[in-house]
Amino acid sequence: MMILRRFAPPLLVSLLLMFSAYVYYLDVNVRSQFEGRRWAVPASVYARPLELYPGAPLGRERLLEELQALGYLRSDRPEGPGEFAVGEGKVVLATRSFRFWDGPEEVRRMELRFRDGVLREMVDLATGRSVPMARLEPRLIGKIYPAHHEDRVLVRLEEVPPGLISALLAVEDQGFYSHHGIAPRSILRAIWANLRAGRTVQGGSTLTQQLVKNFYLTSERTLWRKFNEAIMALLLELHYDKNEILEAYLNEIYLGQDGQRSIHGFGLAARFYFGRPLQELRLSQMALLVGMVKGPSYYDPRRNPQRALQRRNLVLRLLADRGEMDPRQARAASSEPVGVVPLKVGGITPYPAFMELVRRQLYRDYRDDDLRSEGMQIFTTLDPQIQAAAEQAVSGRLEELERSRGMPEGELEGAALVTEPSSGEILAVVGGRNARFAGFNRALNAVRPIGSLIKPAIYLAALELPGRYTLITPLDDSPLTLKWPNGDSWSPANYDGESHGEVPLYLALAHSYNLATVRLGLQLGVEEVLDTVQRLGVYRPLNSYPSVLLGAAELTPLEVAQMYQTIANGGFRSPLRAIREVLTAGGEPLQRYPLDIEQAADPGAVYLLGRALQAVAREGTARILDQELGELEIAGKTGTTDGLRDSWFAGFTGDRLAVVWVGRDDNRSTGLSGSSGALLVWRDMIRSLRTQPLQLVAPQGVHQVWVEPWIGLRSREQCPGAVWLPFISGSEPEEYSGCGAGNVTEPAANPLQRGIDLLKGIFQ
Repeated sequence: MMILRRFAPPLLVSLLLMFSAYVYYLDVNVRSQFEGRRWAVPASVYARPLELYPGAPLGRERLLEELQALGYLRSDRPEGPGEFAVGEGKVVLATRSFRFWDGPEEVRRMELRFRDGVLREMVDLATGRSVPMARLEPRLIGKIYPAHHEDRVLVRLEEVPPGLISALLAVEDQGFYSHHGIAPRSILRAIWANLRAGRTVQGGSTLTQQLVKNFYLTSERTLWRKFNEAIMALLLELHYDKNEILEAYLNEIYLGQDGQRSIHGFGLAARFYFGRPLQELRLSQMALLVGMVKGPSYYDPRRNPQRALQRRNLVLRLLADRGEMDPRQARAASSEPVGVVPLKVGGITPYPAFMELVRRQLYRDYRDDDLRSEGMQIFTTLDPQIQAAAEQAVSGRLEELERSRGMPEGELEGAALVTEPSSGEILAVVGGRNARFAGFNRALNAVRPIGSLIKPAIYLAALELPGRYTLITPLDDSPLTLKWPNGDSWSPANYDGESHGEVPLYLALAHSYNLATVRLGLQLGVEEVLDTVQRLGVYRPLNSYPSVLLGAAELTPLEVAQMYQTIANGGFRSPLRAIREVLTAGGEPLQRYPLDIEQAADPGAVYLLGRALQAVAREGTARILDQELGELEIAGKTGTTDGLRDSWFAGFTGDRLAVVWVGRDDNRSTGLSGSSGALLVWRDMIRSLRTQPLQLVAPQGVHQVWVEPWIGLRSREQCPGAVWLPFISGSEPEEYSGCGAGNVTEPAANPLQRGIDLLKGIFQ
């Protein structure tokens, strides 16, 4: 006893000091993690918003598709945000508010009237006035996480429906606002119930303890963990008020799993299970989410709908019994179906190929330090309608090609990009035939020989020398052999195996004659051609061998798109972009590195090249487009590589440019040329979009005359074989043909005559 009396006080002091040190350690841990993690949020990535304005090429059905994708609910009388009604030729719509980078879009009730596939009129139902323009909120297409791979849709406490809070406290912690982190009576009651049952049937954790377990601890059931949980709950309540703790709980609680993605917080759960913001949930939906807190997997409404329904109705009865809601409301809510939306395939994002491009361009265009801020909003250029059309065209046409050619299923692969020529915005990216698979992104990373897609750069280099080359300059398409000092030789050949003598320059490009192109490239110099390729926006080093003139140059579809973007934009080069704006969590725009627009090529020469590329689609290797889409006046180029391994097509209309590649990952032959493979994918895609015809406008210094291209002389419209062609001033032929000599009067050079000239068409 003397020894015990002697050593007890120091021992107790030591234990007390150790306990105090441990509590201090827990206290530091609690505060640092709570402050650092409760608002650790990913950046939200949004698609391009649907813009509404009178005259928009937007049919009623297309609008309804967009509203469904945004989670709008059909209602007989739409009053609240996110509701709509459908009538004959019209849609009544209550929009949601949204803060864009250039200002807020407020809630408004409108009537939208349609006719012949066009949005004709928009009327504000509150004022009766016409609405010149409105935007729907953009689709959330993914998240980029600064520090972890969990999703969040954070909500502030004042944004949470009171009914959800009432249900949560009634079911999980009735004494939340009176206890100090732990509830001894609840713990003792749970212990007694578990002892009587011989197993764990009841828990005694407060909301604060549940938050601690989610924030800091594992789910193991040990006394030591429960001890830590209780101490940390007390510490949390010591430093933070009840509302802060409740807000953190609402955003942290685990409510399910979507593949590798954890569903944390009621904000994300509302969208995951019901496709709607938390503020728009009905009482029955809120009760279901509250009921799932006890066991998200056990009460999963998709896998166990009957069990989830029973749990939801139990929550509703509990609320009615405790006076939190009218019993009639509870009975009405109990009669509703579970009502969860179908699970969308795709994991973190349904657009993995596009999201990879967004990540890449974030680090290209913004400072690293700025990108570390959390809760950013990233507004992208993705157009979901165009993306869907591109995905369907790639997957559907590849399946058809395999069937028609007796190929094994899944043998062909493909990639596609769609851009807007005037802005350089990337509207769609397809990285493979399975567009939802976040695997190898062929659109960005497949480096493949481009074949004849390089030829426009060669012809542009020539047309920039109007004193030597015009669209009717005769090119020699006869056989040739190049010999090297080591004794090796190279004898290129045309795709059809024939040679065609002297051919006008524009027709040599239209028919993709290899012999004429090689001879032209050698006259210009291979280095000069590669300089033109670089000016068009391709910075990958290419070997300066003569074979590069026929596409022995390997590029990605993205690099090809950049090259053709410069051509489609009149020779002005700007980096293709997938991001419109990035805002901080506070709504401030991030400063980006400047993206310069440069004149990369002579506008007159680019205009002539564009007219020649229209001849490709009218009478050349892509003439199937003129047969089916002739009204669009498409310009483009097919590409085929040796052994029919790669099939390409790059083309543009008035407001869309698209590049398509078809091939095999193992680089074996597909048996497809550019016109029998990629061109068909491109056609399917463009045919499903509403796009504008290509109306090339001649720049200053270019005018058009009638010529007979095979003899290189001036002519007149009535002469046989006469073609209306553009020339850079001073390069047009002066001598007239025999037929043309009968009328040597120049067309009047006035605005009216110039308009008539444009309407006469191209290469008639």
